[in-house]
Amino acid sequence: MSWMKWLPWRYLVKRMADRHGFLDPIALLAKLHSFAQPSEVGEPIELLRAGVVFHARGLINSRVIQHNLDWVWPYWVERQFDPNDRAFIPRAFSITHINLSNRNWTAVGQPDIETLPVVDPRGLVTPLYDGWSLDGWLLADDGRCLLPSRCKTSRQWLELDGETPCVVTESELDGLHLVSRARVIMQAGRPLCELVLQGRSQASGSLVLSLRPANPEGVAFIHRVNLKPHRDGWQVEGRHPVMFSKPAAHHHVSDYRQGDVHIHLADIDDQNEGRCDVGLVTAAALFPVQPGEITELTVTVPLMKSSEVAPWASSWPDTLAGHARLECPDAHWQFLYEAALRSLVLHSPADVYPGPYTYKRFWFRDAAFIIHALLCTGMTERAERALIRFPGRQQKSGYFRSQEGEWDANGEVLWILQRFQAITGRPLSGDLIESVTRGADWIQNKRLSPSLDSPHAGLLPAGFSAEHLGPNDYYYWDDFWGIAGLKAAAELVQAGDPDASERFAAGARDFTDSVDASLARCEQRLRRPGMPASPYRRLDAGAIGSLALGYPTQLCAPDDPRLLDCVEHLLANCFVNGAFYQDMIHSGLNAYLTLHVAQVLLRAGDGRYLELMDAVARLASPTGQWPEAIHPGTGGGCMGDGHHVWASAEWVLMVRNCFVREEGDRLILCAGVPARWLEQDQPIRFGPAPTGFGPVTVSIQPNPGGEPKVTWEGDWHAEEPVIEVRLPRASP
Repeated sequence: MSWMKWLPWRYLVKRMADRHGFLDPIALLAKLHSFAQPSEVGEPIELLRAGVVFHARGLINSRVIQHNLDWVWPYWVERQFDPNDRAFIPRAFSITHINLSNRNWTAVGQPDIETLPVVDPRGLVTPLYDGWSLDGWLLADDGRCLLPSRCKTSRQWLELDGETPCVVTESELDGLHLVSRARVIMQAGRPLCELVLQGRSQASGSLVLSLRPANPEGVAFIHRVNLKPHRDGWQVEGRHPVMFSKPAAHHHVSDYRQGDVHIHLADIDDQNEGRCDVGLVTAAALFPVQPGEITELTVTVPLMKSSEVAPWASSWPDTLAGHARLECPDAHWQFLYEAALRSLVLHSPADVYPGPYTYKRFWFRDAAFIIHALLCTGMTERAERALIRFPGRQQKSGYFRSQEGEWDANGEVLWILQRFQAITGRPLSGDLIESVTRGADWIQNKRLSPSLDSPHAGLLPAGFSAEHLGPNDYYYWDDFWGIAGLKAAAELVQAGDPDASERFAAGARDFTDSVDASLARCEQRLRRPGMPASPYRRLDAGAIGSLALGYPTQLCAPDDPRLLDCVEHLLANCFVNGAFYQDMIHSGLNAYLTLHVAQVLLRAGDGRYLELMDAVARLASPTGQWPEAIHPGTGGGCMGDGHHVWASAEWVLMVRNCFVREEGDRLILCAGVPARWLEQDQPIRFGPAPTGFGPVTVSIQPNPGGEPKVTWEGDWHAEEPVIEVRLPRASP
């Protein structure tokens, strides 16, 4: 509304603040912006919107949880609010109470099904996105009660040997034993979240299924629940059915004023309906347990109608057929690779998402890395399905926008499209080529003038970039992706438009010159070649973004002094417990960024890459997942999604590059295979691994005490490339 700019709203806001004794918010925001470089966008509206929702939940948590600590809360609350636990966080001046110490959960699902239930570290299942949860308890008649979220120790693992991945959680306490198994099954073409509870007790008691108004982020409202007439299920909020495999022997409900249903489990009277105006209904269905016998209950929750299932949906065996397989003697690495593959599948139903919950949104940045992992493991159709949706997200200006103020997306899109063409050996469709041309022109037009008398001459404008690098600035991360995008575009359009190809290639050269000049000024200022995050920054944790020069873009030689000095700074100053610690925003250990450093070291032939891979493997949850950022003390998630798929993608790509890596006109084989694997006699294999030269399968026959034998089979697009075998402790 244009008339808004004529209103003296700044004056009115200032006067209102003064009248009520508040600081002037306009002046405060102006001061906040002074810490960043002047830019078009202060902070992406998408992040502000997500932050408001996130902290609104945290505000509700602060009003509910700390005043009702006798309730049974999710695992993260039980730990974070316990003053005797190392995950404890004081709440004094915190306006919102959010999960900052155990942001861990595991998605379960079926290929190409959008709805992904999540399971927390103690088996709490949240079937529907951001909704209520189901919990299993075991109650003995003598009053003992096994509550998994309050157990200090518990076992959890991810089963992959069946047709459907399943999260299993096992808890024990004083002769009570409870196992829960959570997965998603297909029934008559319809996906169901299935929870199987198995309880065993030395004394008689009850297996309890509890309906919880909470999830891994905090309170999740339930206003009404009804027990079905045959006592074999609930109707939640009048629209969500929860089915039991047998009728409940006893049933209790409670509301906020009466307290948690946990304190009413021994009540004599049953209740068939629960209502709560504030939205904190709790319910419990009880099933008898005989001494020494196992009582089993199966609970199912429909996730969507069969008519809503994508027509291309397939089973797990069909989806994984033909992918790049790993066979190695390290059971943990093997498990992490298999778990990561399934994470990639679950989060690429059409678009790709970096997580099932907090990050179930689209970003081009995360999508580029995740799709690259799909391509490099042979899941080409899944990758293509996501890529063909990219033009629909492109603006008329040519900007691939996922968040305003982030200038890396165009380069990432063009780069991954070029990787798709190279790996498949198929040219892009006309629609995609048109999109490539507009995207490359946007990069050219977005650059600042190279004639500026400033360190940012010729770079992309100041922007918010990858959010964890710091305040708005002229980030080299954006520039390296811009150069990679222009080089990719030059290759993609070469056959159909040689003039445009040369224009983009020339633009990439000019852009490179501007960045090189800017980095030279940084070297003079810092008295070392290492690359800071921007021309105006010192070397700090934000320099992790500048590694994009070497990985994955390969814009420089493996031994570029700027790249390696940057890595040395990070290793010396920004690593905790063997992993990269991002002290800006994330404030945690980052599995995927640690692997970026490992990729640079591997490419440079530096054996320290293996130490970083081992550190990342140790940081994985028992179900083979990584949160976006990991608390250095608790080992639990402290930022972002508790099941971070970019991290899964990086593990897959790291393993792949240990066996086969493209370097210019050649393939490098076995450069990252750990020497310890060669000290046994079982065969080691990886493949078929798609590359820009065609798919290749690599096999190693170890020979303890002698020379191992390396063989490979390739299905090349054209001539066989130059191949170098670089086994550890051996000459190439």
